[in-house]
Amino acid sequence: MVRCIGIFFVVVSAVKLASAGAPTEPPKKSIVNNNSGVTPSGQCGAWVKEPDGGFFTSPNYPEKYPAERECIYIIEAAPRQCIDLFFDEKYSIEPSWECKFDHIEVRDGPFSFSPIIGRYCGQENPAYVRSSGRYLWIKFVADSELEAIGFSARYNFTQDPYFKDGGVPPPLPFCEFEMGGPEGIVESIMVSKENKALQTEAVDCRWFIRAPPGSKIYLRFLEYEMQNSNECKRNFVAVYDGSSSVEHLKNKFCSTVANDVMLATSVGVVRMWADEGSRRSKFRILFTTFQEPPCEGDTFFCHSNMCINHTLVCNGIQNCVYPWDENGCKEKRKPTILESLDNTNVTIIGVTCGVVLILLIVSVIIQIKQPRKKYIIRRGDFDPTLLHEALEPPHYELCTLRRAVSAEACDMQDDFHKLRRSSSKCIHGHHCGSQVSSTRGSRSDLSLRDAAAILSEMQSAPQTPVSHHTTPIGRRNILVMKHSYSQDAAEECDMDDDLDDDPVMNHGRVRMERTVHRSVSNDF
Repeated sequence: MVRCIGIFFVVVSAVKLASAGAPTEPPKKSIVNNNSGVTPSGQCGAWVKEPDGGFFTSPNYPEKYPAERECIYIIEAAPRQCIDLFFDEKYSIEPSWECKFDHIEVRDGPFSFSPIIGRYCGQENPAYVRSSGRYLWIKFVADSELEAIGFSARYNFTQDPYFKDGGVPPPLPFCEFEMGGPEGIVESIMVSKENKALQTEAVDCRWFIRAPPGSKIYLRFLEYEMQNSNECKRNFVAVYDGSSSVEHLKNKFCSTVANDVMLATSVGVVRMWADEGSRRSKFRILFTTFQEPPCEGDTFFCHSNMCINHTLVCNGIQNCVYPWDENGCKEKRKPTILESLDNTNVTIIGVTCGVVLILLIVSVIIQIKQPRKKYIIRRGDFDPTLLHEALEPPHYELCTLRRAVSAEACDMQDDFHKLRRSSSKCIHGHHCGSQVSSTRGSRSDLSLRDAAAILSEMQSAPQTPVSHHTTPIGRRNILVMKHSYSQDAAEECDMDDDLDDDPVMNHGRVRMERTVHRSVSNDF
């Protein structure tokens, strides 16, 4: 017993001495050892991320990499930064023509279709590689023959020359949102509504959408507009499937069009980047959570391998890829304005429409009757002679007064000359286009004052008997042409009053007075 206790103390003392003499390991540098940016996770070598850079290797480096292996490495820099990539000198990949077998492929961007920078293989390490933006996409491929040690690469972040004039950018504000439920709206206006950032600040916002376990997410763009289209360094909208890590980047939109996105996991991330000059960029996305068929419970089958919640059917919003959830929704849709009217509103509208219709009919009847009434009133005052005079063509009356010149009738010559001058004036004025008009439509240049003066002179003159025996050589014919509009459309002209037949002066004076009175009457 004593011997066993002594042996125990000897062993313990030896262990203490050994532990005291062993050197202590230096503290490790704070690094992040994960597979973020490596696909498939845990099968493609080491992956180290640090704030200023990191490194990654091929599987089993510095030992030979395994056969039939394909690995993808995606490096993402912060906004306004680029990526510098260096390969270590200890480098060896199976050589081949145009590197068709084992090789490394580097692309300038986050996707497999991004512009290619180069494809490398052989024993000489690639040259220095620099990205033009925030991402580098790297793929390592190994076939089933001739494995080698592979590669080890380092990367760091430098300032993007595109933003060199802006100086050191200020830190970005924290901008994240959590969303869930059967549906919802993700929109850029939420940044200003919830005061996540000022309008003059650049933003790098993320919306995390979480669906129930076993569900997936469908994103449909309702509105999309980039202020600086096709300038992905200044603004873009990105969609991630599973997390916000770069390897889960599904789509990135920075042009004029954005397509709908169907995610395969229950976690989706929408990311928006906009610098200070692109804050008017905007988007609006409808997300819908769904399950794959067979549809269980009260879910609705969308005819596109989607089973959505029954509350989304006939809600006025298309939640399915095709609008099956909104077809035939007359009974279930939200009532319209006409459908929400009650009996009181219908009665008021009906009465109002009836009154308006009656007033319209009355106004039409008044408009129809009013012209007929005016015509009847004017018919009593209508004088057919006015219309007749206006349409009747002008008639000319040629009258001849023949009187023998004798010594006893010398006093009458002046009167006859006046009358003749007046008559010739009338004829001359008419043919020259005289426009003198009277209230009755007749035209004459013999005024009432001239006719009255002639009559008064003829009455005041002494009546000297005229001899019946006048010489035929001394005859004078006085022609009077009268222009008038008659109501009977024809007025005869007396041309058979010959002074030789009835040489009595009184008879000639009567004839002359009748002719003058006729001219005067036509003026009125």
